Amino acid sequence: MLNESGALERCADLIAGARSLGADQADAVYVGSHSDSVHIRLGKLETVDRSESEHFGLRVFVGQRQATIGASALDETSLEELATRAIAMARSAPEDQYAGLAPAEMLMRAVPPDLDLLSEERSPEALRRSAEEAEDAARSVDGVTNSEGAAAGTGGNVIALATSHGFAGSYAQTHHSLSAGVVAGEGSGMERGSEWRVARHFGDLPVATAIGEEAASRAIARLNPTTLPSGAMPVVFDPRVGRSLVSHMISAMAGPSIARRASFLLDHEGEQIFDSAITILDDPLKKRGLASLPFDGEGLATKPVAIVENGVLGSWLLDSASARKLGRMPTGHAVRSGGSAPSVSPSNVTLTGGTGTLADLIRDIGEGVLVTDLIGHGVNGVTGDYSRGAAGFAIKGGEIAGPVSGITIAGNLRDMYRTMRAAGDVQSRYSINVPTLRVDGMTVAGA
Repeated sequence: MLNESGALERCADLIAGARSLGADQADAVYVGSHSDSVHIRLGKLETVDRSESEHFGLRVFVGQRQATIGASALDETSLEELATRAIAMARSAPEDQYAGLAPAEMLMRAVPPDLDLLSEERSPEALRRSAEEAEDAARSVDGVTNSEGAAAGTGGNVIALATSHGFAGSYAQTHHSLSAGVVAGEGSGMERGSEWRVARHFGDLPVATAIGEEAASRAIARLNPTTLPSGAMPVVFDPRVGRSLVSHMISAMAGPSIARRASFLLDHEGEQIFDSAITILDDPLKKRGLASLPFDGEGLATKPVAIVENGVLGSWLLDSASARKLGRMPTGHAVRSGGSAPSVSPSNVTLTGGTGTLADLIRDIGEGVLVTDLIGHGVNGVTGDYSRGAAGFAIKGGEIAGPVSGITIAGNLRDMYRTMRAAGDVQSRYSINVPTLRVDGMTVAGA
């Protein structure tokens, strides 16, 4: 895998080759990655894997025509062929009045901040010990009857981007992961439980035994589920699934969706859509963040921004193309994935503004449901209509009761956001983090 300087040099060569063949503008991205993983099941080593990949993406502009192409071959001849094919594709592409690189005056010029994304990678022997400890802890819990195994992984990435109008930047990052999955019960009454975590630094992961014990606890808690009567009731979302509600909002804020007028948040920019207590921050400069990055996929500097502040929806998330379509400037939210044109994505997202605990949030619920698992993809990004299969726990008389499954929850995301309340238990575990969330008046379909 190339180092940062080598990756930038190859990107510069790609751009120079494209310009010599007739490109008016070009940019090139390199993504190199490697990983090691170990999988244990029933105390025995099942797999030890090593993977490595390298990918170049080249985007060229000939007038107002553009093309993007990718390749994994790194030799000089292959990269020259890549540039030749890109130019040929661009010349046959339709004209796009919004095509072009990011505004030159917005390119990141400062020294990139140190986001502390690198740490020492672990050996296969250390990975095996962690996986064994996680599975042993899970299997030792009474009620666990089988194991799906435990896995530990480590690896790293190098990302480099260069443009023909003056940007060149790169960064590297590492990752560490640990997971476990077990089964509780027998026969048709079996239930599965799992836990997984990932971090930039190994020391930021929970201890292996805690991963295993959490997986076992979840499996046992799901045994002997019942269902719920159908009707309107409060639905409480565990943070593991509640973050998907924010993900739907972010997708609806993406510039391409807005430009196509295909978003349930269209015409709601700058309006109150949440309770005034709720703020949602996107922070690409978070130290050790899982989605931290010093510059975006077009070379623009990144910065923290409130995408919701005191319940008010902020500005759209824009790459350069969608910004031009909307008559605006890009917001530093472009991302690249090798051989594709930029798309739009946030970084480290956190919902804050809630208070109290789960117990406080459900104290006044006579009948409701705590959702811990969501099934299916029944979300309409244009209308906001929401319908998902779900499982979790009944709430009766303000307390958590037994497990439930085979239910469906439904509503409209705009209405759900309007009635949403948050606890104060948010933790930084994923790229999108939320506390326990409560939404009143949802439709629950059970038996």
